[in-house]
Amino acid sequence: MAYFKDADEVYAYIGKLFEQLAEDEELAPKFRKANTIVQYQYREPESQITVKLIEGEDGQVDCGETTMEPEVVMTMEADTAHRFWLGKVNVTVALARGQMKAKGPVAKILQLVPLTKPIFPRYRALLEQDGREDLLEAA
Repeated sequence: MAYFKDADEVYAYIGKLFEQLAEDEELAPKFRKANTIVQYQYREPESQITVKLIEGEDGQVDCGETTMEPEVVMTMEADTAHRFWLGKVNVTVALARGQMKAKGPVAKILQLVPLTKPIFPRYRALLEQDGREDLLEAA
């Protein structure tokens, strides 16, 4: 059974996490050095989050439909994304196993991966705040 019951839940947790990061004064500028637009396309449930990471510009996060043109597209099950933000998925291994697929300049994504580690506790706290122990235990 999937962790999230619908796209709205994906946006309430993973989308909210991206929105918080876009406003983070310390981390956001580091992510924007990637100078790209990344779209995360999730299955089970069908959902997508598009994130603008352009140096010198405000961050933008669109949950669902977007007018942004992604340069990099990451495709995976929403469950894989959930486990990643809990610190339980190695991106390189997941790409090699086909659990994650990337289109576009993958090097740009891989340079972001080391920046994500300090975010794992924040995602966990977001779930705890909402009383979603079920999502913490399931992973």
